[in-house]
Amino acid sequence: MFGMRKQPPIRTLVGEGTVIEGEIRFSEGLRIDGRVLGNVLALGDERNLLVIGEKASIAGRVKAGHVIVNGEVRGPLESDELLELQPKARIEGNVRYERLEMHQGAQVHGELRPLSAEDKPALRLAANAVLSAVGHNTRAVTDRESQESP
Repeated sequence: MFGMRKQPPIRTLVGEGTVIEGEIRFSEGLRIDGRVLGNVLALGDERNLLVIGEKASIAGRVKAGHVIVNGEVRGPLESDELLELQPKARIEGNVRYERLEMHQGAQVHGELRPLSAEDKPALRLAANAVLSAVGHNTRAVTDRESQESP
């Protein structure tokens, strides 16, 4: 696709049957198919990819650029690029994202909030701005009312 950048390579794997207690910090790509009891955090500002496999389980904070979830996360999750929630994704915690793709069957037990919502000013309709500028006694007139007036 146009505008799509190449994904970083997955250089690290936490295999099925592996249990890690403690924080994982990674760069480029990480795939988790085992259990992590601790935070999983991407390092630096470079593009990175975190894949949480179908049998994976994370109990802790997750923060990365592009995050693909098809397993379980118990804790807050933040994706500052793209968050993909696959059909078997289960998240218990608040989720912050830049862009979101959620497949049927994915479950989130927590709050979903876009990262950019806090950065953007509230939208103000042009019609409301005109009405405010003219005065509070002004009201919109429908086409029917304007035809009925002499």
